[in-house]
Amino acid sequence: MGPMPDWGTLPRMLRDQADRHPDAVVIVDGDTRVTMAGLRAGAARVAHELIELGVRPGDRVALWGVNDPYWVTHAFGIWDAGAVIVPLSSRAKGLEAAAMIEKTGAEVLVTGEGPPGVVLADLLPPGAAPRHVLSPGRSLRTEPPDVEERALAVRPGDLCEIMSTSGTTGTPKGVMLDHAQVLRGYWDWSEIVTLDEHDRYPVIAPFSHGFGLNAGLIACVLRRATMMPIRVFTPDALMSLISAGRVSILAGPPTLFHRLLDELDRADWDVSSLRVAICGAAAVPAALITRLVERVGLERMINAYGLMEGTVVSMTRAGDPIEVIAATTGRAVPGIEVRIVDDDGKEVAAGERGEILQRGYGVMRGYWGEPGKTAEVVDRDGWLHTGDIGVLDPAGNLAIVDRKKELYIVNGFNVSPAEVESLLLREGSLAQAAVIGVPDPVSGEAGWAYVVPRPGMAVDPGTLLAWAKDNMSNYKVPKRVIVVEALPANANGKIDKMALRARASAS
Repeated sequence: MGPMPDWGTLPRMLRDQADRHPDAVVIVDGDTRVTMAGLRAGAARVAHELIELGVRPGDRVALWGVNDPYWVTHAFGIWDAGAVIVPLSSRAKGLEAAAMIEKTGAEVLVTGEGPPGVVLADLLPPGAAPRHVLSPGRSLRTEPPDVEERALAVRPGDLCEIMSTSGTTGTPKGVMLDHAQVLRGYWDWSEIVTLDEHDRYPVIAPFSHGFGLNAGLIACVLRRATMMPIRVFTPDALMSLISAGRVSILAGPPTLFHRLLDELDRADWDVSSLRVAICGAAAVPAALITRLVERVGLERMINAYGLMEGTVVSMTRAGDPIEVIAATTGRAVPGIEVRIVDDDGKEVAAGERGEILQRGYGVMRGYWGEPGKTAEVVDRDGWLHTGDIGVLDPAGNLAIVDRKKELYIVNGFNVSPAEVESLLLREGSLAQAAVIGVPDPVSGEAGWAYVVPRPGMAVDPGTLLAWAKDNMSNYKVPKRVIVVEALPANANGKIDKMALRARASAS
């Protein structure tokens, strides 16, 4: 498709698409079809309602729900009102959602559908709800509201989203991104993926996550591809979705593609519509790629690396050999520079490990309300210190080999041990908790919690896990709880996580 039109902002992009291609179907959800013109009109109605509630340009509006058309319409409504979206995970429990609402000062919370049987607003602790809560089922006025002035006043450098990221500090931080960088980043991403108006793309990653929102929802509207929002992903429904829904783009972790091949071994599904597979920053077995290309007839498999703080960093390209796609996340995308440095900040030679630094338009505008934390990761020269350890090969392909931070990844979700520890300590029976990520055959990694009871208290692992399931997102709930009398400490008194990892691998 070539260079991106000169939209500058998400509201202008949506208006241009709706003017030129009003009948393009942008969302398919069961029997529901939403066209570009329909999305534009729905977003304007939402914006009108927000403006009537007193939402001003730059205000934060939290949006909490599963992937569905309601979420898409309300996201664009928030942008039309000149506001900044604060997406909350549909898996979040009340404590987690309240923390993000409070941190960003959102005075309006829009709740969509929750997981089956859950009314999201009811999960908030008493007194934690913002001034206004909008939920499904309310009647929106149908006359076309006059939101044009507000929508067209949005500038490219205005914030469009504040994404929650698990920091190493334990409390989630809010990553600020603006309209211009999101538009450019995901136009270029889409260009490399070859996403276009003929594609049908199920968005499995949650809209509350950068991959689901930016590389899913926004990318589809940018390219007029048809998005198929997936509320709750079940692998069993995957094959019928691909064959009946004529899916052409599939994005997810390697486990998703292993599952696809397993199902093809068992039954003769029609997956001839699949064109492109996208894997995010994971080592992908070369045999898996070979089988996908041969068995499914994929045009391309793409491995990519990005992070909330840095949008898209690197991607494999058309024509890359299978070894490059399997072992690396490709080369830096246009407008982005990558360096690998040692602990002293000196660049290392090709093939040597070091911390990945990134610079360019994709680097976040900072952490919301935390200039000190921003300065810790973005240096004076504009380099983002990712905390990931990588290697560049002589051709400039980037391999991710480790995480400097202690984050571990459960089913594609980053988990901060410090955050899980601080949540566990709120249960009341623990004096100390230390959480580590351990390799896991099902989820990639899983959390193990080593806990020390408070004096005179007994800790039952089953009871503690049940409490954790009630009070934290499912991917943060540790897989195992191990009760110990004391935690190993190193010379400076910090809990020795290396010793715990050794203990876990020996058990």
